[in-house]
Amino acid sequence: MNSAQPVLSIHLLLGTWLTCVRAMGHGTPDNMNWAGLLQKLLIVVHIRQIICSSLQFSVPEELEPDTLVGSLSKNFSPPYQLLTHNYLRMDINTGNFYTTELKMDREAICPAETKAEECVTLYNAIVGPSKDLIQFSVIIEDINDNAPHFENNKIHLGVPEDTTVGTSFLLDTQALDSDSGPNGEVQYHLKGSDGAFGLKIEEDSSVIMLVVQRALDRETRDLFQMQLVATDCGVDPLSVSAALIVTVTDVNDNCPAFSSDSPHSVTIPGDSQKNTVVTQVRATDPDLGPNGDIVYSFSPKVSERAKKLFSLDSLTGSISLTQDLESDNSEELVLKVLASGHHCPPADTQVTISVLPKANQELTIKIGFIAEHQNQTMVLQENQHPTALAVLELEGDSSFKDLFLAIEGEVPFTLSPQNGKYLLSTSKPLDYEMNREHHISVVARMKSAEGSVIIPSRRVVTVLVADINDNAPYFVQPHYELQVEENNQPGMSLLQISASDADSGDNGLVTYRLENYNPTMFSIDSVTGQLSLLVPLDREQQHVHRLTVFARDSGSPPLESMATVSIHVRDQNDNPPVFLTPHFIFFIPENVPTLSQVGRVEVKDPDKGENGTTELHVVNSSAPFVVDNTQGMLRTTRNLDREAEDRYELYLLASDHGQTVALTSTARVTIFVEDINDNQPKVILPGSNSSCLTVSPGTLAGATVGKIYAIDEDSGLNSEITYSATAPEPLQNSSPFQIDSRSGNITLSQQLLHEDLGMHHLFIVVRDGGKPVPLYTTVWMNLLVNDSTEPCHLDQVPTWTGTLNLVQTPSKAPICDVETARFSQLMLLIGLGMMLVSTCLFVATVICCLKQRSRSLKMNKTAYTEANEIPLRLKDKYYSD
Repeated sequence: MNSAQPVLSIHLLLGTWLTCVRAMGHGTPDNMNWAGLLQKLLIVVHIRQIICSSLQFSVPEELEPDTLVGSLSKNFSPPYQLLTHNYLRMDINTGNFYTTELKMDREAICPAETKAEECVTLYNAIVGPSKDLIQFSVIIEDINDNAPHFENNKIHLGVPEDTTVGTSFLLDTQALDSDSGPNGEVQYHLKGSDGAFGLKIEEDSSVIMLVVQRALDRETRDLFQMQLVATDCGVDPLSVSAALIVTVTDVNDNCPAFSSDSPHSVTIPGDSQKNTVVTQVRATDPDLGPNGDIVYSFSPKVSERAKKLFSLDSLTGSISLTQDLESDNSEELVLKVLASGHHCPPADTQVTISVLPKANQELTIKIGFIAEHQNQTMVLQENQHPTALAVLELEGDSSFKDLFLAIEGEVPFTLSPQNGKYLLSTSKPLDYEMNREHHISVVARMKSAEGSVIIPSRRVVTVLVADINDNAPYFVQPHYELQVEENNQPGMSLLQISASDADSGDNGLVTYRLENYNPTMFSIDSVTGQLSLLVPLDREQQHVHRLTVFARDSGSPPLESMATVSIHVRDQNDNPPVFLTPHFIFFIPENVPTLSQVGRVEVKDPDKGENGTTELHVVNSSAPFVVDNTQGMLRTTRNLDREAEDRYELYLLASDHGQTVALTSTARVTIFVEDINDNQPKVILPGSNSSCLTVSPGTLAGATVGKIYAIDEDSGLNSEITYSATAPEPLQNSSPFQIDSRSGNITLSQQLLHEDLGMHHLFIVVRDGGKPVPLYTTVWMNLLVNDSTEPCHLDQVPTWTGTLNLVQTPSKAPICDVETARFSQLMLLIGLGMMLVSTCLFVATVICCLKQRSRSLKMNKTAYTEANEIPLRLKDKYYSD
């Protein structure tokens, strides 16, 4: 053999098959036959690389380079050579292997098995002087090097302020962690909820519910900015958080009330002009939007003169003169003002207006604009901090003492005196949605003993508020619920969802969209908010659909809000009952009591309510069965007799309780009646206990001289019949006859002798094979041993004098089973064979015996009688050998 030829050898070491390739050649490893080695490597690959070793090493991922992670020196001899150098390198002399610069990342190496128990990589190495090829596995252990992450880092949720404590809201988010084991298991907690909200985690952390833990009040706090924190279960846990922003939506739970600074009295000069704003009452309702709208009106108790002189702005509460005053006398008028809101009793306040005599000289108010203005009108963007608008100065007769400028009514503006002039500024940010245009009425007042008196000099300053996109669309109804009957027409319109935006222009232009739902089932018109159903619904597939509708304005940046829609699918009777199987097969013993259980008939209807309530009936059958619908049980209506009917075929009709049309289905039922041992054997032959047969004295031993034939209407073991002969104690050894236990044939057990002449009464017990106790019947077989050819007949039936325990006590008489008789016969023949001296005598004896047997059989055929004392009925299904 050429020593340079590589040899493939398979060794069995420690119960493990090792596939090894040995490259044999001359010299050092440098001149190994690498071609042969490669050939054997390919052979190993071809046979699917039978694993050479059960060696396993566990290596944590992300180890630093040159970290010792294992060694082959305990299992194999040097030298060592690692064939693959990804992630590991091996020392050729020691067999130690170390990590390389390329770090092991379990999630990158085993992306499909990230959540599996193990990430296993296989390495091949050549070891030992014989250059054996081995394979070992490296299990890359997971470390907690990946933090959980949310797909969306912001979660928005709207919660009505009247939500009951304990109500849960689904957070449609979940944190994912690509690590495995505890490193990849995620737990959640909430930060920044101030006790208002909590978390409930269901279904193996896959369902996150936000639970309201205390009563909410939008007027107290309308926004909760919390952090949903997800933390893994590693030894050094990593966590991530997502912003959870909960907006408390408004409900109408507050009524208008007049503020404490609303004026109760005011004084005006008697020469005030028409449209002069005398004062402004102010009521507040902390609710939002339409829920906070207030309407002002005069009480019906206000005098006619007051109604004639003053008008009340129903929206602003400003009280103005309806005509010029020309009063030289003092006058006092009382106005009772009502503030009404939705579904609220009106609040009231009282304003007393004192009219003074008219003044004699007019003053003027001069204005210098600071803010942007056009045609004496200033424009200011909403939501700006307090801003200086203009400088005002009072000019006129200096004879007036203690004059000053003041703003009439309650407006978000202030006048502050500065070196004899007045600076007009905003007192708070203006809100375009509350008031788009402000008319500031600046009047000159003079201090008097009765208080502040208005001098007939005024200047109205107009400020227009420029809109910005500071209001998200508002759903009047944050949650919609409706019911739709299944099997609807495609394209059906469901409802129109409406959201309003208090902003103007593009800032208030609202469009609608659905999020995260099958676009082939539902659609919404982006302009009108009309929600439509595109396909027929199937309640049995899904009984409720929950949609999230987003309303977005067209501002820059756009704002949006959301509402939810729950669509409950109403049931139609569109599913017939379904049997568990189209063919039921049952077995039941005969003779069971009436209403016994045959078997359970299972039928299901996926519809709901009455449409899914089923009822079973037996169809067009006279079979003795009925269905108990309370239990779904098939029962008997009378006793069953297998001998009369051993099988029933019937059909069941299942119908539901549909209102319009009941749906039905049918199933076939086959019922087999199982036999019980309820019929004892019936003897056919002999015809009666007084029947008699004549047996010739010359009948040979072993010849059949008669037959007992019986039938049993049962089946199986219950119908298997055995025959036995029984005799009283004194007669046990006197009869020369025996009976075959299976066929019932009666044969001579020995040659008849002279003393055997006369009548022989055989008491035959016929038993079936029923369990636990067989049934039996008895019959007398009467045999007359005589040379006469005349038929014999008994005048009197024999009487049994033995034991009555015929079932349990077998025959003890020498009239025994055929096996015993045959054994005796065999012994007799052996004895006769030993006694016979010559073959000629034996042949002559046999010939004589055959002739005598033929004559005996002819006589037996004439001896049977048809006298039947036991009524019997033969059926076609019983046969005899």
